[in-house]
Amino acid sequence: MSFRTIEWRDNKVVMLDQTKLPGEEVYNEYSDFKSVAEAIRGMVIRGAPAIGVAAAMGIALGAREIIADTHESFFQQLSNICDVMAATRPTAVNLFWAIERMKRVAEANRGRDLNGIREILRLEAIAVEEEDLRICRAIGANGAAVIREGSTVLTHCNAGGLATAGYGTALGVIRAAHDQGKNIRVFADETRPWLQGARLTVWELMKDNIPVTLITDSMAGYFMKKGEISCCVVGADRIAANGDTANKIGTYSVAVLAKENKIPFYVAAPLSTFDLSLESGEAIPIEERHAREVSHLAGFSVAPVGVKVCNPAFDVTPARYITGIITEKGVLSGDFRRRISEVVGK
Repeated sequence: MSFRTIEWRDNKVVMLDQTKLPGEEVYNEYSDFKSVAEAIRGMVIRGAPAIGVAAAMGIALGAREIIADTHESFFQQLSNICDVMAATRPTAVNLFWAIERMKRVAEANRGRDLNGIREILRLEAIAVEEEDLRICRAIGANGAAVIREGSTVLTHCNAGGLATAGYGTALGVIRAAHDQGKNIRVFADETRPWLQGARLTVWELMKDNIPVTLITDSMAGYFMKKGEISCCVVGADRIAANGDTANKIGTYSVAVLAKENKIPFYVAAPLSTFDLSLESGEAIPIEERHAREVSHLAGFSVAPVGVKVCNPAFDVTPARYITGIITEKGVLSGDFRRRISEVVGK
């Protein structure tokens, strides 16, 4: 990869500012947990796995900021830091998975001195990043098998290196197929209102010299009906126990169109994206974002002043529309509830 999404460097968190892409490649440095939380909330970093890494690193930064004479005071302040992180984005379950992981590690080392706990949290945050890279490569290797030679793959939003620690889930599958020498090309939906497909996915694929065509969200059905799409591969922000999947708004529409046109629809996600506490997608919380994201584009109004706006950031695709879920442990298909329980519930 020719870029780093996020890394721990000199006791600071360094992030590629995704709000400035593709025009500028700017790396921001963060030295306190509150600024990391704001970066997550403000979409400087986005994508479920990347948010998880950022949260872990933010907590590690916060632990270094804590001034405490006792373990009781330290752990109370650490809990407050975790609460700040948890309040940033409600839908991506990897955020909460990372927070709980950092809490468990801290608690397991409660008997150490405070500086020792701080160092262990730093090392754990770095481990979260490194594990994500390995997991995404495994997802890519498993998913490449479902991409046939000569395929045209449709993807929605950005589930690439920018949405993870640096390789990608859905784009990891595409990258792996490309690296195997398969002659493939990609159609990328623009993904309104943040245009992650246009700004981020296309930017990544062009950097990797993978043939890509940008289309508007409303063009997907047109190209499917023409027979120009071989399969769809998207990422996920949370997957319920029955396989229902929350992903960027517009994913559900793509899945329904794919079903109508008999096109395979795959979700690529790490096991950390599964939430077995939720029986179905009906219980997945959906983030509602600011109206201005819809009414304005690049700072300019594209709608009448005062118009009512709805802006859900995600939708839920029922499992019945999903051909397979590509994970680091293989491709799950068939009875999703049983397969998810077997693989994730262990």
